[in-house]
Amino acid sequence: MAGSQPLTDYERRRLENIKRNEQMMSSFKLQSGANGLFSSSKRDGTETKGDNKIPKEKKPKSDKDPIEIRRSVRARVNRPESKSSQRKLDPVVSMQDVNMGNPHQQHLINTIKGLSERTPSTSSSSIGRRDDGNGDSFLDLRFLILKPENIARLMPSGIKNLLFFPCNDRSLIVGGNQYGNVAFWDVDRDLKDGEEEHGGIYLYGPHTGPISGITIPPFSLPKALPPPNFSHDGCIRLMDVEKESFDLVYSSVGSIFCLSHRPHEAKSLYFGGAHGVINVLDERAGKSSSSWALHDQRINTVDFNPGNTNLMATSSADGTVCIWDLRSINANRPKSLKTVDHKRNVRSAYFSPSGSCLATTSASNKVGLLRGVDFMDISIINHDNQAPRSITPFRAIWGWDDSYLFVGNPKGGVDVIPTNYRKMVTLESPHISGVPCRFTAHPHKVGMLAGAAEGWVYIWVSQQEI
Repeated sequence: MAGSQPLTDYERRRLENIKRNEQMMSSFKLQSGANGLFSSSKRDGTETKGDNKIPKEKKPKSDKDPIEIRRSVRARVNRPESKSSQRKLDPVVSMQDVNMGNPHQQHLINTIKGLSERTPSTSSSSIGRRDDGNGDSFLDLRFLILKPENIARLMPSGIKNLLFFPCNDRSLIVGGNQYGNVAFWDVDRDLKDGEEEHGGIYLYGPHTGPISGITIPPFSLPKALPPPNFSHDGCIRLMDVEKESFDLVYSSVGSIFCLSHRPHEAKSLYFGGAHGVINVLDERAGKSSSSWALHDQRINTVDFNPGNTNLMATSSADGTVCIWDLRSINANRPKSLKTVDHKRNVRSAYFSPSGSCLATTSASNKVGLLRGVDFMDISIINHDNQAPRSITPFRAIWGWDDSYLFVGNPKGGVDVIPTNYRKMVTLESPHISGVPCRFTAHPHKVGMLAGAAEGWVYIWVSQQEI
């Protein structure tokens, strides 16, 4: 056997390092700790197998009260129902229960009851009108002014609907906003001691979501209908001042986007949903008696011709406006008398007071006019309909005859569009702090126009009337 070769310097240093590392490891006792850890893991794993489990020793209960862990409502999976969600399907909601501050509710009740006892008459006022030399009578815009006393904050921001009560001896406004609030402003009210704080304004919260429509049939003034809007509330309530309540007359899972009464039809409501369907609600039965699929997308407005109540106009998010004859409408395959394609969302379509013209407002920055025999004559007026993002979209409305349309101006003020192709005029005032977007003209007081900007309401009146 050959003799062992002498170690090189490298090999000798290597062996010394190994020996030194072993001594260091043994001094730390890491191996025994590792063996103990391995044994414990293996033992615990063995004990969890099989049916014969060793029960863990129970700790004695503490005499101290357990510590309650508090979590925010938003962090919980099961959120408690709010009062508004519980109220959604209540068949009757007391006006007092949803009164949001004005303690003088009885004054409002008595005022509306008083209005119902007086049948409104058709206005024949010539205030603020003049002859243009061609025999046509139209409104003289120089007489329309806005005064600070005719400005009020009606409700929290987001007014989506505004309407004058149809009476010739009172100025009473009702509005609805995106939060499900309904507000009344008794403009003519003489405030007594203790009432100045509320300014004749009465605010209620009968709905859980935005208000999409308000209709007041002139033949039944004690009853106003403030229904819901885009908020998917899906409820229609009847305000009954006799019972002092908001009564549920219809509810659905889907949203309700528009609402209208057919003239001279007291107990029927026409409302549109998200999928282009118009329903006819029979108030007495509390259910839909008819329905027609008229559009491919949401219906924004439904309106009836005052000269021929068989004609109904609908505007839709599918970009079209249609005129229908209710006498010949087919439930399976409805066919319109007239269809106009605006390419983009048609936000409104309203018949003129005489019924001879239809005005449309679209997102394509157009105001359309349909007139003539069977509404075959179409004229398009360019108008900036792009309201600021936080503002309710513009809708052009008629005034007191077929002469003018009123629509919001993105820079503030009110654009007045003549239908006889004259130059557009803008009503401006230093008192306007926002962008008026929704308007209503008093049906029996020529020259009284109200506009809503956020939660504020501005009322223009004829200077001759002041």
